[in-house]
Amino acid sequence: MASLKAIRRRIASVRSTQQITRAMKLVAAARLRRAQDALVAARPYHDALARVAASVLSGETEATAPREEARRAALLVVVASDRGLCGGYNANLLRRAEEEAARVRGDHLEVRLFAVGRKALDYFRRTRAPLAGDRINNTPRLATYTLARDLARQVVNDFRWGEVVEAGMVYSSFRSALSQRPTYERLLPLSPPKPPPGREEEPRVGAAQYLIEPGFGELVPLVTQSYVEAAILHGLLEAEASEHGARMTAMDSATSNAAEMIGRLTLEMNRARQATITRELMDIVGGAEALNA
Repeated sequence: MASLKAIRRRIASVRSTQQITRAMKLVAAARLRRAQDALVAARPYHDALARVAASVLSGETEATAPREEARRAALLVVVASDRGLCGGYNANLLRRAEEEAARVRGDHLEVRLFAVGRKALDYFRRTRAPLAGDRINNTPRLATYTLARDLARQVVNDFRWGEVVEAGMVYSSFRSALSQRPTYERLLPLSPPKPPPGREEEPRVGAAQYLIEPGFGELVPLVTQSYVEAAILHGLLEAEASEHGARMTAMDSATSNAAEMIGRLTLEMNRARQATITRELMDIVGGAEALNA
C-alpha cells in the first residue's frame, strides 16, 4: 500500500487537474453557445444561396463542368482542430478523410489534401500524404470570412484552371454537444438539386428562366465563387460548433472521472491511515505488556 504522503500528493495532483478540466469545460460551453448562434444564423443564407446557385446554374453544365484537359486529381479540404483535448473528434474526422481519399483513389484520381488545423497537418505529415496547402493557428475563431474566402479562392482556382476535376470538404457536422458526424460535401462540380423523397420521378415544375444582364458569362463565375465561399463558411461553422461541443463533453467526462478518482484515493488514504493507527496501537499495547511482564 502506498504511503499516506504519496496518496495525499496524488489527491492534490488530481484535484488540480480537475480544476483545469472544469474551467476548460466552462470555456468550451461559452464558446459553443456563440458558435451555435452563429451557425443557426448562417444556415438560412447558405440554404438560400445553394438554391439560387442550383437554379441559375442548372442549365450551364458546360460552364460548371471540369475542363476537358484537366488533371485527373481531386482536392480534399480537411477541417480539423488546432488543439486536442476534445475526445475522438479529430480521430473520427481524419478516419472519414481517409475513407474519402480511398474513394477518390478508387476513381483513379490523384488525391490532393488541404489541411485546416494543426491536428490535420501533423497527421498528414506523419503519413507523408501530398499537401496542396495548409492553414493553422485558427484560434480563437475557426469560422471566419477571411479563411472561407481564402479556401474558396484555392478551390475555385484549382478547378477553373484544370488542376483538379473534383473538390470537396471534410468536416464535422454538428448535431448536438454529444454528437458530431464527420461529413463530406462536394463543392465542385456543382450538383443538381435533389428532389424530395418519393418524388424522384416527377419533373421539375416552375423552373425559373432568368434574363441576365450582362449575361451568363459574367454571372456564372460570380455565383460559383459566392456559392463555394458560403458552403465553406457553413462547413467551418459546423466544424467550430462540433469542436467546442466535443471538447465540452470530453472535459465534462474528465472532470467526473477526476471526482471518482479522488473518491477512491480518499478511501485508500483513510484505510492507510487506519492501518497506521492500528499498528501504532498494537506497538503501544505490546510495549505495555512487555513492561508488566
